[in-house]
Amino acid sequence: MTTMTENASGLREFKMPDVGEGLTEAEILKWYVQPGDKVTDGQVVCEVETAKAAVELPIPYDGVVSELRFPEGTTVDVGQVIIAVDVSGGAAPAPVAPAAEQAPAAPAAPVEAPVEEAKPEDRKPVLVGYGVAESSTKRRPRKGVEAPVQQGEPLYAATAIQGELNGHGSAAPQQRPLAKPPVRKLAKDLGVDLATVTPSGPDGIITREDVHAAAAPAQAPAPVAAPAPATVPQAPARVQPQVPAPAASFDGARETRIPVKGVRKATATAMVGSAFTAPHVTEFVTVDVTRTMRLVEELKQDKDMQGLRVNPLLLVAKALLVAIKRNPDVNASWDEANQEIVQKHYVNLGIAAATPRGLIVPNIKDAHAKTLPQLAESLGELVATAREGKTSPAAMQGGTVTITNVGVFGVDTGTPILNPGESAILAVGAIKLQPWVHKGKVKPRQVTTLALSFDHRLVDGELGSKVLADTAAVLEQPKRLITWA
Repeated sequence: MTTMTENASGLREFKMPDVGEGLTEAEILKWYVQPGDKVTDGQVVCEVETAKAAVELPIPYDGVVSELRFPEGTTVDVGQVIIAVDVSGGAAPAPVAPAAEQAPAAPAAPVEAPVEEAKPEDRKPVLVGYGVAESSTKRRPRKGVEAPVQQGEPLYAATAIQGELNGHGSAAPQQRPLAKPPVRKLAKDLGVDLATVTPSGPDGIITREDVHAAAAPAQAPAPVAAPAPATVPQAPARVQPQVPAPAASFDGARETRIPVKGVRKATATAMVGSAFTAPHVTEFVTVDVTRTMRLVEELKQDKDMQGLRVNPLLLVAKALLVAIKRNPDVNASWDEANQEIVQKHYVNLGIAAATPRGLIVPNIKDAHAKTLPQLAESLGELVATAREGKTSPAAMQGGTVTITNVGVFGVDTGTPILNPGESAILAVGAIKLQPWVHKGKVKPRQVTTLALSFDHRLVDGELGSKVLADTAAVLEQPKRLITWA
């Protein structure tokens, strides 16, 4: 998809690119520039959030920002123009003068409805922020009278122009009203046309209250006094004043509504799809990991592991990789279209990570081929990137099995849901000092509970049990990392 167009006046329009694999929309989180700012090739102009990750978008040319087409918080479809840049080398755009100070203009030409661009038959690879180099698509500039804009106010192309005539005595088509997805859904549910709603939010954004106010007259029609019999003359019937219907019950002081979008929306959709598509089975085992905890402390002092992230999760990951090597059939996926089981000869190990934007599952590519120091380095980079909110969409694709560490929250165990397209997920519970029978005596030992969920279409009970038992055996006797590797 082309991400920029240019007109004869030297104004280039930058479109929302496809920043993932086939994603259709992204929310503008933050603008780093404003109209009048100078920008250079490669400069980051905004941050957007897709259904998979937050991504920074660079501008691919030099110039002066002419206008921002959408405010922060707006969800924009891929292919829509989000920013216009003047690359002609002229001065920054001057504010539009009030209508009273402008010279009389000729009658407005008919406003042409935007022409939807034909989509290519085959999707072409897109480089974020730069688009496809083969061609560029130009759009005819929209004609019509511009609305007055106050000095210093950003220009948003989506602002509706009210009361404009198209030269034939009818109102010109309005631009798409500004409203967030939950507000649009509310309007749809109440049967309210957003084009008829007067916005009260900042920058002309329609709020929930605006929709309720517009819906109130339709929901509570005014009762009309019954007419008197025709034989008795009397004054015209009086119409009772309309009383707006009460808005939907919502106590703003005691409740908070959070729009479900971006990563959270994608996670919710994926988990529902996984839970009702793959037949889940979960098995549990409680294991003495005292020797593993001692090994963790020894590795922290090892010169070959200096500067690396060494913790119990590292050895749990290595134990699971050893178990998969001993039971390779567990590492597979289900091809519904072809009714085939696809066995994977590589392990992309996913690590579930909680972030401010929701749960994400980046994975370590080819984890099966990594040494312990390499695995520790990859885990450290994965965690740090996730905490910064910089995990790329590519890092979350292609996983085969996943580990989720619920023990960091003090939880003993759980029944994890499979990451879509994967065969198994291992939950690691809290490691606690507990009474345990060791060498015939009850002693305090470091104990944890592991839970393995697997897709029963791919993994039967025997195979799933072997994988879980082997993982536990390595953690109980970590010397098996050498003898079984």
